[in-house]
Amino acid sequence: MKKLIFLLVLSAAPAFAGEAPPLDPSEEFAGGEGSTSDFSMQAFSHPASGTRGELRREFSVGNSFFNTVWVTSPSSTTLRDGLGPVFNAVSCSSCHFKDGRGRGLPDTDGRVDVSLLFRLRQKLGEREVIPHPSYGGQFQPNSILGVTGEGEVHVSYQRIAVSYSDGTLTELLKPVYQFIKLNFGPMLDTIASPRVAPQMIGLGLVEAIEEKDILSKEDPLDLDGDGISGRANRVFSVEHQAPRLGRFGWKAGKPSLLEQNAAAFNGDIGITSSLFPVEDCTSAQPDCQREQTQDDIDRVRLQQVTTYTQLLAVPVRRDFTNPRVIAGRATFHEINCTSCHTPSYVTSSNAPHEVLKNQRVYPYSDFLLHDMGDDLADDVEDFANEDLATTREWRTPPLWGNGLVPTVNGHSRYLHDGRARSLEEAILWHGGEGQKSKAAFTNLSKTERENLILFLESL
Repeated sequence: MKKLIFLLVLSAAPAFAGEAPPLDPSEEFAGGEGSTSDFSMQAFSHPASGTRGELRREFSVGNSFFNTVWVTSPSSTTLRDGLGPVFNAVSCSSCHFKDGRGRGLPDTDGRVDVSLLFRLRQKLGEREVIPHPSYGGQFQPNSILGVTGEGEVHVSYQRIAVSYSDGTLTELLKPVYQFIKLNFGPMLDTIASPRVAPQMIGLGLVEAIEEKDILSKEDPLDLDGDGISGRANRVFSVEHQAPRLGRFGWKAGKPSLLEQNAAAFNGDIGITSSLFPVEDCTSAQPDCQREQTQDDIDRVRLQQVTTYTQLLAVPVRRDFTNPRVIAGRATFHEINCTSCHTPSYVTSSNAPHEVLKNQRVYPYSDFLLHDMGDDLADDVEDFANEDLATTREWRTPPLWGNGLVPTVNGHSRYLHDGRARSLEEAILWHGGEGQKSKAAFTNLSKTERENLILFLESL
């Protein structure tokens, strides 16, 4: 596809009155008392400090199933069979390598990485959407022997020039996705939502945050007039058969780690469970329907994987007292990044494990949905395509651990599809509710911008 060149000139940013609170020594330990001090390639793979005895053994067993390569059923390894019939990956760690972040996109035009999946919806009328009648709710490129996979996804890039107020120029790459070699007909009127695998750290702490503390940040009508109107995603819990607060996934589409893990097993690997017992095989795919299996992972093993994901520790901050990092922290507050990236919470005393209880943690997220503008939208029309989340809305991701992604995963790709090649680019892609803070960032001096990035890298 021919590359298009755009020039993006950003308007002057409004002044903000935000002021950083005094630096609290506890902020060095982003994951509370359970934080890890390992900054190596294994930085995301440690249990929270204090995980001992039977809980440590449960963590180890869950780690084994998280990293296992699943095979076609039936097989001699009955604890690890049930792959497919169609799937994205053969293991959790295929996408979350070393419990870290997937790359998502290649550096040049070509096939997307296995760690980038696509949720699918077909448009009906003005506002209604349904799972795609031929390709289901998630695009599955791969399949077991005797079953036809769905096709391939390739990407090409449009180059967008960005100018800072001081005259500095940089460039963004906007991905354009193309579904090719489709085996079940064309994708007409289809919303394809890309999702890259995020790092796994601190998820149990996120689950342990009091619901009221997240809901207190909601302002759907922007009553305070700051241009930020975050709102919670109310999702249906298959475990409780009732609505619950969504916390996990790029659209906050799952209410608990148990359901998030069960859904990922089902959608990404084709592993069924009591929570999600049906494979994503449509009537257009009879060979897929013929090879469906049930109860590929039982509740005990699913809970062991969930315990593992609950206990993965957050690394402590790096360069915490560096004057430039402290200056970058002040700028982060001054340009109102904290309106979505809420710095800290105290976890509940009712958390499932002692090491998660009553912890002061610093995820830098409000875990709410925000309209991020046209450039990051799944579709030009604002459809509600996942519970209450629309095509323009994304859950604010936690920022902890972002500075260690290059060390753990060997790349510096960020945002929901990995399009940002650096933390600087991630900021520059902000639009919608993030537009004012992005514009303020482009009006900073070079030193101020560099200090802000150093602060983000320290998280």
